[in-house]
Amino acid sequence: MRLTDWPEVFYYFGVEQLVVCFIKYSMRERNITQTFIDKANHQAYATHSKRVITINLALGEISELDPTSLQIHWKELSKGTPAEHAQLHFRLIPAEVQCMACFQKYQPVNKKISCPYCGSVGAKILTGEECYFESIETEHE
Repeated sequence: MRLTDWPEVFYYFGVEQLVVCFIKYSMRERNITQTFIDKANHQAYATHSKRVITINLALGEISELDPTSLQIHWKELSKGTPAEHAQLHFRLIPAEVQCMACFQKYQPVNKKISCPYCGSVGAKILTGEECYFESIETEHE
C-alpha cells in the first residue's frame, strides 16, 4: 500500500512533512540518476567513446520513480561528462501482483493493488517495481 492510496494521511501530515517527503523522494531519484550516469560514463571511458548517445532504462509500471524527474536530474548531473547530451529511453515493465487472500494474479489499475476478485489489499508484487540500466549506445572516436 502506498501513501497515495490513503489520501487522508496527507491531512495528518503538516506542510513541512510533505516538503521533507518530497525532498526525500527527489534525493532518491537524484542518487539513482547519479548511479546511472556513473555507469554510462564508466562504459564510455572503458570503450574509449567520445560520448554517450542513448541510455535505455527499464522502469516498472508501479515504481515510485518518476521518469520526468530522472530526466531533470540527468540534465543537471551529467554536465561536463560524456553522458551530457545522452537521450534517456524508458521501457515500461507491466505490473503483476498476486492476492494473498485468494491467490489470483492480476494487473493493478491506476497503481492500486486491491484485488479485483476478492477486494483484499494484501498482495505480493511480482513485477512492476523494477528500475535498471538495460543498454547504452556510444559514439566512438
